[in-house]
Amino acid sequence: MAYEIKVEVFEGPLDLLLHLINRLEIDIYDIKMTEITSQYMEHVRAMQVLELNEASEYLVMAATLLSIKSKMLLPTMPIDYDLDGSYEDEFDPRDELVNRLLEYKRFKEAAAGLKLKEHQQSHHFTKLPSLIEIEPTDKELVLEQQYEVYDLLGAFQKMLKRKMLQKPLSTRITKTEVSIKDQMQQVVSRLKQAKGKIAFETLFDSSEKAVVIATFLSVLELMKRQMIHVTQSQNFTDLEIELTKEVLENELESEFD
Repeated sequence: MAYEIKVEVFEGPLDLLLHLINRLEIDIYDIKMTEITSQYMEHVRAMQVLELNEASEYLVMAATLLSIKSKMLLPTMPIDYDLDGSYEDEFDPRDELVNRLLEYKRFKEAAAGLKLKEHQQSHHFTKLPSLIEIEPTDKELVLEQQYEVYDLLGAFQKMLKRKMLQKPLSTRITKTEVSIKDQMQQVVSRLKQAKGKIAFETLFDSSEKAVVIATFLSVLELMKRQMIHVTQSQNFTDLEIELTKEVLENELESEFD
């Protein structure tokens, strides 16, 4: 029986496009459709492997990108001059997509500003003066970095490609039940054994699809709980998963809620 997984970390196709535009250092007003479509499809294929039910809206955007790409391959129409000597600019099939991206970017930046104000306001309280003892702590608020999720998705797709090349000619199909909670514990244990940091692909040493998917989802959940974070030495290099200082110094809990 098919199963569906919903993970509330993917903001939507426009967010993914903005991530790719920033990642590839593409001018938003002059989008290279061949390059952006290729990278976008790689991420969508990874979502399909994970069987996420968010993938449907990404497929709609994929169809839009392919449509724009095909229109740009068609020969351009000659420019029509008006009687007064002026002429109409040639229609660019990317214009509508650019306008949607710019509008989404404005709202995203506005939402980030409001979220920051909410965080700042949360430090203000109104009450009568009283003696309050607060234990000192050096823990800082780790703001959610949405783009790290898409970087992980891209690394996940690359890892799947390598596994396909190493796939044996014959195999035996067995049913495997994997718990996300158990995988979270295993990921943290492996990170502690590796002194807190490990290459992203090293976590996926199993060839079973259920284990691979559960491991990836456990990494996302650990990121959400701020128990791990993603590091990268420089752009386009392999990702590394690193335990936060608090988790590395503490004993592993027996269970995750």
